[in-house]
Amino acid sequence: NDQIFATTSTDAITITLPACASVGDEITIIDISRSFASNNLTVNRNSHKINGDASNLVLNTNGQSIILVYTGTTQGWVYKTNTA
Repeated sequence: NDQIFATTSTDAITITLPACASVGDEITIIDISRSFASNNLTVNRNSHKINGDASNLVLNTNGQSIILVYTGTTQGWVYKTNTA
């Protein structure tokens, strides 16, 4: 249930999701510098799926915020909210 206030105003960054996730865990990521379009933020899935996909997630919209909730091994982390 972490909240991450991310700033990519000077460089792109990567955030790695937990390797040991439990159903119901939530992660909130907020672009506080409004710079994801210039310097993307990559969410490293750390072996869990994101929305059922075995790929990392790239956030690339200025002002974007996202809440991911872990739902289990089939879908992994899914969007609870995704706004820009």
